[in-house]
Amino acid sequence: MGNCCFVQCSFENFLLRGWDFIVGHANYVCKLKQTLPTLSSALQELRAQRNDVRRQVDLAEQRLLKPFEQVQLWLSKAETMITEAEELVSNGPQQMNNLCLGGCISKNCLSSYKFGKKVAEMLQEISYHKSKGAFEKVVENQPAASVVVRPVEQPVALESTIQKVWSCIVETDVGIIGLYGLGGVGKTTLLTKLNNKFSTTPNGFDVVIWALVSKDYDVGKIQDRIGRNLGFSYDSWKNKSVDQKVTDIYGVLRNKRFVVLLDDLWQRVDLNQVGIPKPSQENGSKLIFTTRSLEICGEMGARRKIKVECLKPEKAWELFQDKVGDETLNSRPDIPNLAKQVAERCDGLPLALITIGHAMACKTTLGEWKYAIEMLKRCALPKMENEVFPLLKFSYDNLPNATIKCCLLYCCLYPEDYCIPKKRLVEYWLCEGLLNGFDRISEAQMQGDHIIYSLISACLLENVGEIDGEDCVKMHDVIRDMALWITREFEATENNFFGKIGAQVFEEPNVTAWENVKRMSVMENKIEVLKETPKCPNLRTLFLSQNELQVISDGFFQFIPLLTVLDLSGNLRLRALPVGISQLVCLECFDLSYTGIEELPTELKSLTKLKMLDLSYMHNLKKIPQHLISNFSKLQIFRMWSVQNRDYPNEDNVLYGGNEKLMEELKGLQHLNILSIPIKSMFCLERFLNINLFLCWTQALQLCDFRESKIFNILCLKNLECLQTLCFSNCEDMEEMKMEKLLINASCYHTLSTVEIYECVKLKDMSWLILAPNLRNLKIYLCDKMEEILNEGKLGEVAGVIGIPYAKSFLKLETLYLFWLPKLKNIYWDALPFPCLKLIRINACRELKKLPLNSDSAKGNQLSIEGSKDWWATVEWENEATRDAFLPSFKSVPT
Repeated sequence: MGNCCFVQCSFENFLLRGWDFIVGHANYVCKLKQTLPTLSSALQELRAQRNDVRRQVDLAEQRLLKPFEQVQLWLSKAETMITEAEELVSNGPQQMNNLCLGGCISKNCLSSYKFGKKVAEMLQEISYHKSKGAFEKVVENQPAASVVVRPVEQPVALESTIQKVWSCIVETDVGIIGLYGLGGVGKTTLLTKLNNKFSTTPNGFDVVIWALVSKDYDVGKIQDRIGRNLGFSYDSWKNKSVDQKVTDIYGVLRNKRFVVLLDDLWQRVDLNQVGIPKPSQENGSKLIFTTRSLEICGEMGARRKIKVECLKPEKAWELFQDKVGDETLNSRPDIPNLAKQVAERCDGLPLALITIGHAMACKTTLGEWKYAIEMLKRCALPKMENEVFPLLKFSYDNLPNATIKCCLLYCCLYPEDYCIPKKRLVEYWLCEGLLNGFDRISEAQMQGDHIIYSLISACLLENVGEIDGEDCVKMHDVIRDMALWITREFEATENNFFGKIGAQVFEEPNVTAWENVKRMSVMENKIEVLKETPKCPNLRTLFLSQNELQVISDGFFQFIPLLTVLDLSGNLRLRALPVGISQLVCLECFDLSYTGIEELPTELKSLTKLKMLDLSYMHNLKKIPQHLISNFSKLQIFRMWSVQNRDYPNEDNVLYGGNEKLMEELKGLQHLNILSIPIKSMFCLERFLNINLFLCWTQALQLCDFRESKIFNILCLKNLECLQTLCFSNCEDMEEMKMEKLLINASCYHTLSTVEIYECVKLKDMSWLILAPNLRNLKIYLCDKMEEILNEGKLGEVAGVIGIPYAKSFLKLETLYLFWLPKLKNIYWDALPFPCLKLIRINACRELKKLPLNSDSAKGNQLSIEGSKDWWATVEWENEATRDAFLPSFKSVPT
């Protein structure tokens, strides 16, 4: 009986356990309709919590702080859970399809049971993990790095640059940062502010080291300065060799996250020689240095190169006011206006503003301020000469050789803020004999470009980009004053300069002041007559451009035997050259552009050394005597552009009968390297294109007054090897520019950068521009029937033949001028990216309702759009957001 009872009890227990299993199984299955949505919600909450914690960690890491390990572990587990839960939720619909009888029975009981159990368990795990993720802090408050706080002048307008540098510091892949700029611009102040910022801002570095390098680079001195930062005592170090100090410094820094700040580099510092481990992504350390040379940034391997700029006018005035003080500025009503003139002479250079500001702090009379302005104009204010110029002269002294120094001083001949064309500068240098390594301009241009780059790199010249189709540089006003000071004080024998530039002078300077001068400039004045006979045995350069000259006496050039460069450009009222011009037998550069001269005198034949002759924009020129141009056997550069000459009835004139005679004379000049020329008929053009000299060296070609045909085959010009500028003007019968006989892989106009179309009244489009992938400037004026710039049908046909995707059109375009095109409806039928476009000017194009711009074109947009308000109001946009994006780009100009 007992055994029977035991068996019965065991059986009942078995039944009970089985029942529990069945009920539990059914429970997991039946509740799937509830647990699956609950899991989906819990997953969404976990994702949000994970994102919040990750965001806090990212912000901390940007501040170079290390997150707690438990936070990293929590994030790792959360990622795993999210992946697993997402898989369960995605499989939910399939499992729900297996249910029947109201969801209580499954077609596949075992599978549904396992799935339901996983859902329930995942819910519990997520709930528990969420409760563990409520962190008060994700990182520990790390102490600031060991920093020696340095005294610093309160900076003005450096905040944005400091922030730019700091953002580079937190980038893990940026180890070396170079700060470069003009002497006195505030680089040391910026570096000092960064040094002190490390003491107050959590950053994750162990030590911050400051070392002044300076011009007299000495490894041992740098090591001593670093050693003091690292705590090495003087006694322990004074008898150690440089190599021993390398071992000591490296031994400490290799185990630390460090920042090394090196101030005032004039040459490459070998980190290995000093003992500084190279900063890398692995060690997380940083090297930040200041220099006056962009080239040094490259030699040091800087991943980021940041230029420290001069102050904008409002910030410069703010700094100057601070140094002068309110008491002085308010002492007399007229002083603030005079003070602004003084501040303007400093041109935003902090060193000059601070130095002159302090000097004027006690000057309370109008006479003192007016005297200061006059002395600044003469570059003779003692404070500038004693405190500012000597500091800047270090940059001059550090230039590689005397040639580059002389080329810098040459730039003083131009007015303040003058945009100096690079090519013209190099041409003058060549003719002056400054580029002795080369005889031909095509070769000298490379050396000239290198010199200009060196001066820009040393922050002694500024690159201002393209102005009126010419790449230009300019000189900071204080650098120019410093350079003039150098010519007066240190280079008086070799580079004796005389300048009255932009001084509104009405009469020529006293000729006695010219006697020992080597280079002279009286640009941008109001001189009308040159009547004296100066005796200048040493004068090599004379700039008389942009005056109001009407008369030059016959004796003016009589005693200037060595004159090499003569610039008369911009004297529109000058109608004739004096007979005495024949005395300039050493002249090599002669610029007559933008003068009113009507005839070149035969006396010019004696200028047999001439290398450059510029006759551009001489709208009154009627005659060039026959055999004059061919007499210039050494001529390398000939420019004749936009000369409105007609067929004057004079057979002793190379302009008679078009320019065919001029071409005949030019083709005999075997030294010709640069040619700009107008061609006036198809017959002349065909002859021109059969002369190899012209094919090799033509940089600018103007096709004007073509009357022979309605269709022009643009591919006839494809063999012009260095064509940069192409102009069509007054071709009133020309209806189409075709790309006839276009071959696969046809040669494109890769060198062509500027195209100008004037008064071609029957042209309807300019689709051939697809062949100019490097086009930078496009001007189209007074073309009455121009309907579109690029035609979709023509481009599709051409692109298929030569394999050029027409969507790539205008990728290099920088400026676009469209004036008086009454039927123009499209520039391009769709939007284009225009990555380089800076300026669009539209005038009298009333049918142009759409610009080829959309939201993608707006990204990184720095475009300026100029036109009338009425036209702008009619422009149609892709959407309001695009219109709003380009609204700040628009500038209203009168029509």
